[in-house]
Amino acid sequence: MKEVIKGNVVSEEIKLEMCESVKEKIYKFSPLAIMIYFPIYSIWFAALEKINVNVNIIYSPLDSLIPFWEVFVIPYLMWFGYVAVVMIYFMFTSRRDFVRIGMFLLVGMTICLIIYTVFPNGIDMKPTEFARDNFMVDIVKYIYSIDTPTNVLPSIHCLNSIGIHIGIMKSKKFSGSKFVRTASAIMAVSICLSTVFIKQHSILDMFAAIALSIPLYYISYVFDWNKVLIKFMKRKVIKECVNSKGNPI
Repeated sequence: MKEVIKGNVVSEEIKLEMCESVKEKIYKFSPLAIMIYFPIYSIWFAALEKINVNVNIIYSPLDSLIPFWEVFVIPYLMWFGYVAVVMIYFMFTSRRDFVRIGMFLLVGMTICLIIYTVFPNGIDMKPTEFARDNFMVDIVKYIYSIDTPTNVLPSIHCLNSIGIHIGIMKSKKFSGSKFVRTASAIMAVSICLSTVFIKQHSILDMFAAIALSIPLYYISYVFDWNKVLIKFMKRKVIKECVNSKGNPI
């Protein structure tokens, strides 16, 4: 340890080695972290579904101008596959992209849960009568029956769709694939629109998700986490050296 530290200064080479070592561990165990997180998220969300009865109603006059359009239940349900397929793909092909998208989604969903907890909210715009009778309307009715009109702002459907699309756009895997990038954009926009067209959300929920995605983008893709890792590991090395040698100099 004494060879790599002098005057409490860790060489740049050692800093980079320590940083890469930590990043390798993060990449290696990131799927496990997500597997642990989702049960916690599910329990928390389910508890809020039962607890949040008296909620703050989210509404905008624009909501009354948006018609009910049952065909949008298709992209609404495709959200599950969109998120799962992209995450599984990156888990096996690019842990770097997997970790960045995972950070966006996990931090974002946790913030949403905190908001639902301290500011219980919901909607009361779900229709009880429908002008048409078809299988898509039947699917919407079923969704209404199992999903309470609470915990809506911000919309996790919208937020996660934005996060997945950003991940695809930022990934080198798809930098040359105009088809995938365009298809992802269409999918993300369609999912966001679906939340308001089938009356699962107010348009304010969608706007809130868009607003929240801005700091999440900074945290996941702009902020230099390497500096944080290097600073942390430098302190750890110096502390270990002091404990073992008394004085690292």
